[in-house]
Amino acid sequence: MSKMTLTTEGDTHVIVTRRFAAPPEALYRAHTDPELIRKWLLGPEGWSMPVCINEARPGGKFRYEWTNGKGAGFHITGELLEMNPYSRIVHVERMHLPDPTPDNHVETTFDRDGEGTLMKMRMTLPDEKTRAMMLATGMESGMEASYVRLDAMI
Repeated sequence: MSKMTLTTEGDTHVIVTRRFAAPPEALYRAHTDPELIRKWLLGPEGWSMPVCINEARPGGKFRYEWTNGKGAGFHITGELLEMNPYSRIVHVERMHLPDPTPDNHVETTFDRDGEGTLMKMRMTLPDEKTRAMMLATGMESGMEASYVRLDAMI
């Protein structure tokens, strides 16, 4: 429905917003159901997610593993802290590249916007250096590729 925007705030925050042509309920499910996550959260073309675990409840753990089929890969682990069905998910995550990065605290909201949804993700990193390292990975293009896939799917 619309291209993702990524902005920074202060020294430690990254804000991602995107509008989708689907209701909040559909977006929430796509962020919590492992079968749906595996279909869209893939980043650039050529990547797959052979492992997708998401215990969609407060206190639940998740683990996502990606591979490009050519020997490269990484994974993310984390815990779900708060879940307000169809409107908000709060979690903490760490990337393993292969060593774990510092914790990234993430709040994702799904707000009805006309016939669609405005999704806003607010990431809080421990310091400016960690945020710069994360942004230098090229995450923006991978995220948008995933969101284009999600928009087409729902």
